[in-house]
Amino acid sequence: MDKRISPFSKLFLIIIFAILYLPIFFLIFYSFNSGGTMHNFESFTFDWYLELFSDTRLLIIVLNTLLIALLSALISTIIGVMGAIAIYSFKNRRTKNSILSLNNVLIVSPDVIIGASFLILFTMAGIKLGMFSVLLSHIAFCIPIVVLMVLPKLLEMSPTLIDAARDLGASRWDVTRKVVLPYITPGIFAGFFMALTYSLDDFAVTFFVTGNGFTTLSVEIYSLARRGIALNINALSTLLFLFTIILVIAYYFITIRNKPTGMGVRR
Repeated sequence: MDKRISPFSKLFLIIIFAILYLPIFFLIFYSFNSGGTMHNFESFTFDWYLELFSDTRLLIIVLNTLLIALLSALISTIIGVMGAIAIYSFKNRRTKNSILSLNNVLIVSPDVIIGASFLILFTMAGIKLGMFSVLLSHIAFCIPIVVLMVLPKLLEMSPTLIDAARDLGASRWDVTRKVVLPYITPGIFAGFFMALTYSLDDFAVTFFVTGNGFTTLSVEIYSLARRGIALNINALSTLLFLFTIILVIAYYFITIRNKPTGMGVRR
């Protein structure tokens, strides 16, 4: 079977990657522009990066964004793993498919609807809008993502592994800790990184549930865009882009390290 990529496919890939990455490189390029605009490049400078690190308010917003992303990713990963294991353990196929469908509804639902729903819920519950409301919202929409990342690994796992562990006298907790969790570790890492990315990227839901005195980077950039964005935002976007690349590389090496190389027989 000929697996060579046709010239048309290569051209299509080049066009797609150009559409995706050229605006990012354009933004990065002008983050070094001393002219202060994204029209005419005058000379190379690091002044916008120095201005970025001297802007205390913007740095606090970045820390808020990273804190929310890390906490929501960690908590949603824990809950999502437990949810995926629970869905996997259901014997009734109709019940399993129904719960999985409910999980998928949150992923396909528009962010505006989810954000408005959380706003109504927090208002009715008397929860003050701020960091806590943003964190709860991010945890809620990240859990279904983690479930979808972990569940395929559970479905790949042979039931004979669990049966063999139980035949050897392992308790349910030992089976989960020593058999199930090590096997689905790549899915857990994938779910964590996906949840982290979604939380960092989210705007619509956060826009509805954030309050006075607390904001995230996406909401702040949106408010700045109406007045005109300075190039220190370009510098910040460049650093976040590099941070994302580091996450992708780290995830790649983690998956390579955890990839099974075969099972041997222990004598």
